[in-house]
This record gives sequence, structure tokens and C-alpha cells, in this order.
Amino acid sequence: MPVANGGRRKLSAKAKRSTTFPLGIVVRRTAGVTRWVKHVWKAIAVLPGAPEASWKILRTEGDAIEYHAATVNLELHRTDTDAYLSGLAAREPSIYVIMRPALDDNPFHIVLATASPYEAQDYADTGEELVEKVPMPDGLIALIRDFIDEHHEEDVFIKRRRDKKRVDLEEDGVGDARIRQLADVYRAPSAKKEAIH
Repeated sequence: MPVANGGRRKLSAKAKRSTTFPLGIVVRRTAGVTRWVKHVWKAIAVLPGAPEASWKILRTEGDAIEYHAATVNLELHRTDTDAYLSGLAAREPSIYVIMRPALDDNPFHIVLATASPYEAQDYADTGEELVEKVPMPDGLIALIRDFIDEHHEEDVFIKRRRDKKRVDLEEDGVGDARIRQLADVYRAPSAKKEAIH
């Protein structure tokens, strides 16, 4: 069967398993409130379609400085549409920014940005990364909603039939004279004495 486009097959939108697009991360630095913490760092916004950047100062306001810390790819996978639906159903749909303390001159390394609250919870459970919840812009909400509409498939519930066999009528090993158990409460006292000797 001949294939158009010079021998290359064009994948339909349904066949694409994932999509990515650049997302700039804005991090705000404010003065710390104790002598042990000099600065407080917090991801406050995302910039859809932002170019590459590395801790570029965007705005200064008193002691506060806002940086375009990095641009990472936001990845959407068709198998995670349930998680994206859960995130969009929240009172305030959000992007979760995962940051890790950097080993170089920068304060943090931006690990990733995700629209999945489940993935963000996995990172929060480790305790090694800082997970920040950032409000999702309207254009990004529309893009994620379009991705869900295109790829989401409801899980079909299949009711299983139960076996009629009763498995709770017999307890394995309880009261069995062949198994030496000194703490067996179901064994007769004479059998316990024989087991000791």
C-alpha cells in the first residue's frame, strides 16, 4: 500500500501519546523572617510559551525580587487524563512546580512543572523537593481541557461474579496437632504438655 508524504506516515492526533510545550517558571525571593533563614523562595507564576532563561530578574519591589528561573517542558500524557481532570476540578486549577536545592550558584534547580496533582503528591511525599502550587492561566486551562477532550477514555466497570465457596470455615494450622505451637489456644492442655516434653 503506497504511503503519501514521501514514504512517511502522518500520525493522527489520537495516535500521539503525549504533547509538550514550554512553560516559564517565575520564582519570587523575599527576605526571611528569622536569622536562620535569609531568604524565602516561592514559585508564584508560570509563563506559557516562554523562551529559555536562567534566573533572569524580571522585577524588583523593595526587598522582593522576581526571577524567570527556568523554562521547562510541561508534558501531558494521554494515560494521565484522570489526574488532569482532578486538577481542573479543583477550586483553583493549578500547575505544580517541583524545585530542588541547587549545587551550583543558583538557589534552586527547577525539576519540572506538572498539571497532575497525583505526580505532585509523589514528589511532596519524598520530602527532598519543594513543591509549589501556582495558579494556572486561562489559556493553559483551555489547552489542557482540549487535550483531555481528545484523549480521555472512561474506565468501564466490569462486575465480577463471586464464587459460592466459603473460605472462612477452616483456619489453616489452628489446633493441628502436627504443627508444634506452644501458644495455640485451641489445643487441649494435655496436647500442650506432650509438645513440651
